[in-house]
Amino acid sequence: MKKSNTNNPIGLYIHIPFCKAKCPYCDFYSSCGQEENFEEYIRSLKKAFEVWAAKVAGPVDSIYFGGGTPSLIGSDRLAKLTSKAKEAFNKNGEEIREITAECNPSDTGGEKSEFDFENLATAGVNRISLGLQSALDSERKALGRIAGSKEAERAVKKAKAAGIENISLDLMLAIPGQNKDSLKASIDFCAKVGAKHISAYILKIEEGTPFAKVKDNLNLPDEDETAEIYLFAAEKLEEYGFKQYEISNFALPGYECFHNLKYWNCEEYLGLGPTAHSFISGKRFFFPADTNYFIDGQEPIDDGRGGEFEEYAMLRLRLTEGISEKDTIKRFGHGFPESMIRKAKDLSSTELLDFTGDTISLTPKGFLLSNSIISELLS
Repeated sequence: MKKSNTNNPIGLYIHIPFCKAKCPYCDFYSSCGQEENFEEYIRSLKKAFEVWAAKVAGPVDSIYFGGGTPSLIGSDRLAKLTSKAKEAFNKNGEEIREITAECNPSDTGGEKSEFDFENLATAGVNRISLGLQSALDSERKALGRIAGSKEAERAVKKAKAAGIENISLDLMLAIPGQNKDSLKASIDFCAKVGAKHISAYILKIEEGTPFAKVKDNLNLPDEDETAEIYLFAAEKLEEYGFKQYEISNFALPGYECFHNLKYWNCEEYLGLGPTAHSFISGKRFFFPADTNYFIDGQEPIDDGRGGEFEEYAMLRLRLTEGISEKDTIKRFGHGFPESMIRKAKDLSSTELLDFTGDTISLTPKGFLLSNSIISELLS
């Protein structure tokens, strides 16, 4: 790969492809790893840090451990990986603004859990993304989750006691048996424990998952009920001060996920591990869903060019602030296409889109139809 032609900081995504068990709704790449698998994979990651640090010009200003279940490999391994990544990519000691680790309550908040958040904080981790999904144990059980809300609350308290105040909690919307009252209870829980950020995703039944085989028996909300639940979530989160800044993400002011904003702003990032994607120097590439392929040190697969106007617009329209003509001119040397302006004007008469003349942005109702609206704008 050609060396990056920019010295701007990039994001670093590190995939940890291990889980205790596969959740029935999940189609992310993961496997049930053992201790010996962990060590072999970590060795391959450390080697990859050195190899790829020589290929990209800029230091990293964000690190994100995703999965899988990063917390499954333990706080000591995560802390050492963090230190090794900083040593490889930021040789001059450049500051890293945000380091996130995804965690499960069962690994980090169990009564006998030895997960050490202080160890992570010392290594530089300053943000935890906790897989809550629901604060109601009955709903969590229906989703195949192991821990209950007590473990989640305990994990948050432990993280905050270690000095990690930036806590993000995941919620799932339109899940089996959920209604507005149960969703409100989950949102109340998030606010009570002091979360700074909420990711609220509508459950999508993915082909090949256990849920896909039994979807007719899951007691799922219909399309209209799903829309009501999504809009209700946005409204209630707003009441607690969580501002929506992306289709599925809400944050207290100043706590938007810095790393994920790189994706939506079409900025550069490097992804390491199976299924991890990258965008460097206008090119996209990825590692296939094969842990051994990555461990063997094989090259990622080319995924073509990226960062053109259509892709940039598609990603920016996921954000509540949308896309601006001023920024488009600055980045591409041209404004909005006439066809896009015409369609934006037509859609502005609905409750789905706002058009100011300089900016195009989707409303919460528009986000429910984002794929079709964005396709219409860009067609």
